[in-house]
Amino acid sequence: MTTVNDFIEQFLIAVDFQEPVEVTPDTVLLDLPEWDSLAALGVIVMFDIEYGKTIIGDDLKQSITIQDLYNLLSR
Repeated sequence: MTTVNDFIEQFLIAVDFQEPVEVTPDTVLLDLPEWDSLAALGVIVMFDIEYGKTIIGDDLKQSITIQDLYNLLSR
């Protein structure tokens, strides 16, 4: 099983923010300066390619923090 720290590394690769940001499990997605539809699409693709899981926009809307996204791996 992937650890939350490994997940965060994959998340940062997937969203490809221009400016480096500090991300922890408690980071609120909407607080990230470059969190937008393109970053969200990157996360959807990451789930599919890296983890073989399908998530949709509603899953992202219901996820408040990075931990919430990580928790989607176990469903």
